[in-house]
Amino acid sequence: MTPAINLNADMAEGFGAYDIGNDTGILEIVGSANIACGFHAGDPRTMHRVVKEATQRGVSIGAHPGFNDLWGFGRRRIDMRADDLEYMVAYQIGALQALAAYAGGRVTHLKPHGALNNMAAENADYALAIGRAIKAVDASIIYLALAGSEMEKAGRELGLRVALEGFCDRQYEDDGNLTSRKIPGAVITDPEIATRQVLDMVLNNTITSRHGKAIPCKVHSLCVHGDEPTAVALARKVRDGLEQAGVRLVPLTDMPLD
Repeated sequence: MTPAINLNADMAEGFGAYDIGNDTGILEIVGSANIACGFHAGDPRTMHRVVKEATQRGVSIGAHPGFNDLWGFGRRRIDMRADDLEYMVAYQIGALQALAAYAGGRVTHLKPHGALNNMAAENADYALAIGRAIKAVDASIIYLALAGSEMEKAGRELGLRVALEGFCDRQYEDDGNLTSRKIPGAVITDPEIATRQVLDMVLNNTITSRHGKAIPCKVHSLCVHGDEPTAVALARKVRDGLEQAGVRLVPLTDMPLD
C-alpha cells in the first residue's frame, strides 16, 4: 500500500500592517493550514485572506490557538487555570469558524501554537483543557498532537479524533519532546537535513534526537513553521523528497488516522 502523509504549516501570523511569512508560497506546497486566531498573531483580515486562499486551493483549515501574547509571539510560557485556558481556546476556535464561513470553508483540525503546544505536550491539565474546548465547540475537529505527548493521551481519553504530528524543522530531545528554541540548532533551516529527518519519520517510523537516540514514532502530519525565512524552500524540498520516495501528500481530512 502506498504510504500517505500530510504536510501542515503554521500561518496567517501577520497582523495589521505587518506580514509574517510567505503564506501564498506555503499554500502551494502543504495540504493543511494552521491559522493563527488573533491571540499570539493574526487578525480578522489576515485570517480571512489566508482562509479564502486555502479553501480555493483545497487546503484544509485548522485553528492555531495560542496564549494571549502578541509581543512574545506566543512563545513565552504562561501559567493559567485549566478552565480559563479551555475557554480561551474555545474562543479562538469560534473566531476562525466565523472567518471560515466567509470562504464557505470549515475548521477541521486544531493545533496549539508555540509555548501552549510545548506545555500541553507535558501537562495533562493543559492537554485536557484544549481537548474539552474542541469537544464542546465541534467534536469532529481533529486534535493535532505531538506524537507520544499528553495531548495525544488527552485526545484519546476524550474520544476525539487524534492526528499525530512530527516536525520537519525542529530538533528533538531524547524524551520525544521538541528541543527548546533557546538551544542553538533547535530550528532546522537546512532543507537537506529536514528532508532526511522527515523520510526517517515516514518510512522508518523513527525520530532521531539531537543526541542520536532513535525514538520509535508514528506520524500522520508533518509541520513546517511558516514564519521562518527558509520555510518555502524547506517545505518544497521536503515535499519533493517525499514524492520521490513514493509517498502521497494529502490534506489532513483525507489522512487515515489509525
